[in-house]
Amino acid sequence: MWVNTTLNEVYSYSFKVNPLTLVTNIKYCMGNKPTIAISHLGCEKNRIDTEHMLGLLVEAGYDVDSNEELAEYVIVNTCSFIEAARQESVRTLVELAEDNKKIVITGCMAQHFQEQLLDELPEAVAVVGTGDYQKIVEVIERVEAGERVKQVSAEPTYIADETTPRYRTTTEGVAYLRVAEGCDYRCAFCIIPHLRGNQRSRTIESLVTEAKQLADQGVKELILISQITTNYGIDIYGAPKLAELLRALGKVDIPWIRMHYAYPTGLTPQVIAAIQETPNVLPYLDLPLQHSHPEILRAMNRPWQGQVNDQIIERIKTAIPDAVLRTTFIVGFPGETDAHFDHLMQFVQRHEFDLMGVFTFSPEEGTAAYQLPNQLPQDLMDQRRDALMSVQQPISLKRNQAEVGKVVDVLIEQEHPETGELVGRSSRFAPEVDGLVYVQGSAPLGAIVPVEIYDADIYDLYGEVIASPTHPPLGKEFVGLA
Repeated sequence: MWVNTTLNEVYSYSFKVNPLTLVTNIKYCMGNKPTIAISHLGCEKNRIDTEHMLGLLVEAGYDVDSNEELAEYVIVNTCSFIEAARQESVRTLVELAEDNKKIVITGCMAQHFQEQLLDELPEAVAVVGTGDYQKIVEVIERVEAGERVKQVSAEPTYIADETTPRYRTTTEGVAYLRVAEGCDYRCAFCIIPHLRGNQRSRTIESLVTEAKQLADQGVKELILISQITTNYGIDIYGAPKLAELLRALGKVDIPWIRMHYAYPTGLTPQVIAAIQETPNVLPYLDLPLQHSHPEILRAMNRPWQGQVNDQIIERIKTAIPDAVLRTTFIVGFPGETDAHFDHLMQFVQRHEFDLMGVFTFSPEEGTAAYQLPNQLPQDLMDQRRDALMSVQQPISLKRNQAEVGKVVDVLIEQEHPETGELVGRSSRFAPEVDGLVYVQGSAPLGAIVPVEIYDADIYDLYGEVIASPTHPPLGKEFVGLA
């Protein structure tokens, strides 16, 4: 494939030993090339960029190590979505600079602040934009030759496919599949189109090919991501093709296929039918609603959504009674009044989402919302976030307690080194953002096993592995997906 057999075996072994380590002390010497470490920050889209850079560096013969102290170069794949993410990126860069590391800055912050980073951080030997990570080997070679490199395309247009080297950094049972990059929408609060360009989708054939490669690697859960997954295919097919993609991926031997970022207006009858009729597509819908009040949605440049939120949610619940609904909201958007916020509180109480995240508005320079009047103070935004979460928590607890007494499928991902307790997720939980299942008993990492749930709290479930030769096959009919 994209890496020689020996290296592939070495890397695969490293993840079996410790699947949560980025790359565990791999020292496969291939000449006098420098040792490189990668520090990954940000979202799963950034993670895929990191994985491709790892694959390209390994293929080119570079020694890649998870220990930054042993590396000559540290590639920092940064996030610049909101102020808090930038602060984390800056802290990481400053710490590495203080350790006298040669720093290659990649990702959204490199795309966003390329000139400032080079001006203010002498230790930065290169900045690489979001549409240029595929050139990482060339960048390192240029730096080694004495050049200080700025490799940032003004408008990102690149998207990696199944032919691009990739080395996964997730647990061995999970992989992300990027179906598209960039975004054509211009939500007032969001800087992503500026950082990652307009939408560009991969073909169905390309995605199915990579899914089969991942299945051959033992992946049990495939998570489809893009900025707006329900818009998949519009740019190359002239119409959204998510339903067709789900049906095609459903033929790949992977038990769980999960969608992230399903824009509510894109959940057409065709997409809902594909979810219903494709057994390994999980009825888990991540709906980035952001708000409920039509006036705030209009100010967010999402005017169409306010008229259909309730309709869409009820239609989903009717069509897919066992659907797990996750959403995110922004509180404190400029001009949000007490009445707007009360509308959102009632919306959450009415629909009882299974899972929910809440963020306070972050004014991002370069977005339409940055200059809007009536900006709210941070302490008020914090109060509203906490109040909304206090409404959600008993709902989440009720949803989790409904799992007690059931036997559910759990993907085992970690083992506590001292207690031996297993940690995994049921199909109700996505990695990083949702809860966990703490499991008593024995099971191999990366396996999906039946677990009887005996306890639950607001966020997590607790269960025990059951041994049953008659355990039903994976699929929507199994109670664990309820």
